Amino acid sequence: MKDTNKGSHLAQNQRAAKRKQKRSGPEPEEQDTALEEAEVISPYKETYEWIRCLVLALIVCVLLFVFVARVIDVVGYSMVPTLDDGDKIIITRLAGDYEQGDIVVLRKETLREEPIVKRVIAVEGQTVDIDFTLGIVYVDGVALDEPYVNELTYTQEDFEGPITVPEGCVFVMGDNRNNSTDSRDARVGCVDTRYIMGKVVFRIMPLSKMGAIYGTDG
Repeated sequence: MKDTNKGSHLAQNQRAAKRKQKRSGPEPEEQDTALEEAEVISPYKETYEWIRCLVLALIVCVLLFVFVARVIDVVGYSMVPTLDDGDKIIITRLAGDYEQGDIVVLRKETLREEPIVKRVIAVEGQTVDIDFTLGIVYVDGVALDEPYVNELTYTQEDFEGPITVPEGCVFVMGDNRNNSTDSRDARVGCVDTRYIMGKVVFRIMPLSKMGAIYGTDG
């Protein structure tokens, strides 16, 4: 009986020692090794997180510029006094249908490869006529009130009116009427709206003129 009790006590002591070892955690040498491995892994994980954030930010920027808005440089003086050469403007594709008075950026490769900035004078179904003697533009027989122009419209170019704007197109002109190549020129003509890159909504440069493009006269 004594030997049996002694063996039982020994087994209990061994089990208690194992439980104590589990509670006390790994030996100091094992802890140091685990910390060193964590220190090695941590910088790589941090770098990965930075790269992932940068990639996501880049994707968001690309989507914004392709589908929402983008920055365009104004080239030339055809939109003076509203916009000047070198101005930086923001355009958006989410402006809905284009309306009379909207300032738009479009591509017309029959004129030049670079985007051009013009004002919508008439939309599909409307009829445009111009009295080049008086410098007055008529849309559907009504004279336009155009306080935004640099001067009245005296330059005819190729225009032989009246012209009814075809479906899916707009008739555009520059605000600097006698120094603008626009829908009066056969190389531009009535512009298919699929060539419009977007509507101008804001000027960001120069800083002295930063702000919305459209005022009470726009």
